[in-house]
Amino acid sequence: MEKVKEQFLKNEKKTDIKQIIVYNDDVNTFDWVIQSLIEVCNHDMIQAEQCATLVHYKGKCGVKSGDYSELEPYCYELLNRQISAVIE
Repeated sequence: MEKVKEQFLKNEKKTDIKQIIVYNDDVNTFDWVIQSLIEVCNHDMIQAEQCATLVHYKGKCGVKSGDYSELEPYCYELLNRQISAVIE
């Protein structure tokens, strides 16, 4: 059992999970952010609305998680849509 736990912890350290963070701005409309999260990040309507609300009121929200190479095309597309996004 200890060996399995040790292997799990070792594998966990190798996986560097990142997030796409979307930041609030004065340019994009609430509806545009929701539409973009649905189309780019495959959110459903409720998830997209919740994320957009957090972005609006809290200033930012993590919208997608994964490893950097997986997230890069999603972030690139959000940036193409003039949405302030970074991978952290």
